[in-house]
Parts: sequence; C-alpha cells; structure tokens
Amino acid sequence: MKKLLFTFLPVFLCLAILLSACGPPAAKSEEPKPEEKTAETQEFTDSLGRTVTLPAEITKVAVSGPLAQTYLVPLCADLFVGFSIDYAPEAQKFFPAEFWELPHLGQLYGGKGTMDLEALLKAAPDLIIDLGEQKKDMAKDFDDLSTQTGIPFIHIDATVETAGEAYKILGELLGKQEQAEKLAAYCENILEKSASLMEKIDKTGERVTAAYLLGDKGLNAIAKGSFHGETFDFMAENVVVVEQVVSKGSGNEIDMEQLLLWDPEVIVFAHDSIYDTVKDSPEWQKISAVKEGKYAKVPFGPLGWLSSPPSVQRYLGFIWLAELLYPEESELDFKQEVKDYYRLFYGYDLSDEELNELTKDSFFKAP
Repeated sequence: MKKLLFTFLPVFLCLAILLSACGPPAAKSEEPKPEEKTAETQEFTDSLGRTVTLPAEITKVAVSGPLAQTYLVPLCADLFVGFSIDYAPEAQKFFPAEFWELPHLGQLYGGKGTMDLEALLKAAPDLIIDLGEQKKDMAKDFDDLSTQTGIPFIHIDATVETAGEAYKILGELLGKQEQAEKLAAYCENILEKSASLMEKIDKTGERVTAAYLLGDKGLNAIAKGSFHGETFDFMAENVVVVEQVVSKGSGNEIDMEQLLLWDPEVIVFAHDSIYDTVKDSPEWQKISAVKEGKYAKVPFGPLGWLSSPPSVQRYLGFIWLAELLYPEESELDFKQEVKDYYRLFYGYDLSDEELNELTKDSFFKAP
C-alpha cells in the first residue's frame, strides 16, 4: 500500500487537502437537498452549498475516511467498492465478512492522507461521500478532486445533534430510506433522552466536572469545544478549557501542573492510554479523581465509544456516560440500549459476556 498516492494530482492540491485536515472548521453550512432529477442523472446540493451532478441511481459508493465509513456501513455496506481503514481481527466480526474482501482505499483526511487514487479509480464508485465537520477549503478540495478524477465528491454535515437528519438525507439519496429511518430514529431517541437527563442534572447544578485524556502519558486531552469531544461536552463539564482547541483526534497537549489546577471530579482515559498504571503512580495519586477511584477507561470495540473517529458510535458514549456519571438519574437502559445499537448498526447480537468484557474497566472501582 502506498503511503500517499496522489500521483497524477498537482502537489499543491495534495498539500491543500492535508493542511485543511488540521485547519479550523468552515463556518458556512448548507442544508443538503436533492434537486432536479432526469432519467440518468440527479442534482444534489451538499452541506458545502455545492450542487453536484450524480447518477439517478447510485449503486457504488466510496468514503473519504473512517468517520464516513462508520456512518455508512450500517446504511449501505452493500454499495461499498472499498473500505477506508482496516480493524483488528477481533473487531472484524462486527462487519459483513465480504466487506474485507474489498480493496483498501485509504483516507483523504486525518493527519496523513493515504487515499490510493489508483485503487479508487479502478473501483469506479458513483460518488465519494464525506461526513462530519467541514474543514477549511474543503469545497475547493472536492471540486478539484472531482475535476481530476471524474468522480463526484459530496460532504454532509453530521454532528451528534444532526446525525439523524444526515441519515435521512443519505437514505433518500442512496435509495435506503427504510434503514435510514431506523438509524435516524435510534440516534434521535438517544439524543433526546440524553438531553432530558442533562436538563434535569443542570437544574440541580450537579453536572460532573471531568477530563477526557489520551496518549501514552495521559497528558493529551480532548479540549472543550473540540468536534472530537461533542458527546463528552454534552454529558459533563469539560475542565480542559484552552485558547486554541486542536481539531485533531490526538487532542491538546497539557501538563500535570495544569491538570492538578483543573482537578476534575472524574477522568476518562482512552482505551490505549494509561488507565492501567495511574493507580500506582504517586504523581497521578495527587489528582482527586484518581485518588478517589473516580476514573474509567472508555469502552472500545470495534471503535472508541467517545471518538476515534468522531462518528456515529459516539451514541454509545451517551449511553455509557449516563450510566457512569448519573446512574440514579438516567432513564437509559444501559445494557439494552447498547445491545440495540450493536444489533442495528453492526448486525451483531452482543451477549452479556461480551458486553461485560467490553466495559470491564469502564466503571468506577474502589480506590
């Protein structure tokens, strides 16, 4: 697999795509909508305000990266011509077996652009779909790529508050309305119940202060206002307030001195961070959350429930944080809602034993 295969594109375009991945989100957002349809084509206006000509019937799709892949596999895995990222062998059971027989196409955004345009052209999708937040110069990037490849690129905004609407738009576009309605209804139900819970919590002034930490030292943090922290910010008072929020999934670098000053009531660690070692660290024992046993590991399988990528699996994060932070007040049935997600989004019947294994370090333990 070639690391970066924009072989026939101008260098400036490659740089524009990679740099925009680290740039600030774009401000403008349009409501995506289908336009005039003919026998062979249809016009579609995406969230960037670009009107794109697409085939009237879409039978082959590719995605821009793991975020879009996570949204779209539950909706239209049968339309995929390739996958963006691979998963560990133990995680592949959550996806259709034939999915992994497709070519690996890579991704446009996310630190390193690895999209293999040679493989993409060979796969010949009807369009390439990007979801999530807008990035700087994205409209120009997509227009240039469409011109160079002859493949339409579209972007649809999808946040934790708009995922349901994004699914409805995609369902209409791809002829998957029935499944899209089911996915949208699940997202909207979890969001509504989470909003109701937090309204009740905020009235009592009992919103928990917390930090979401990552990295091999635990000193990277998802800052308040980050796209990667939408679910976390929704459910807790994120103490990591910084002037310049890093838009990457690796978060902002912080130091122990600052963390001591913030002193959150609760800390959640990414699955590959230092959860297992903080208990025996004198330095970390100075943090109230660690000293009092108010820390946990973010569940992971096949993806992190809070981010990595910041896609639709974050609704599992709503369910988990409600159970972790507000177990007495939450009306969400943790076990049932999680199982419903796995059945609907992965087509997988999660057993009690598997759920227990996924979450074995994801709730507070006695200090």
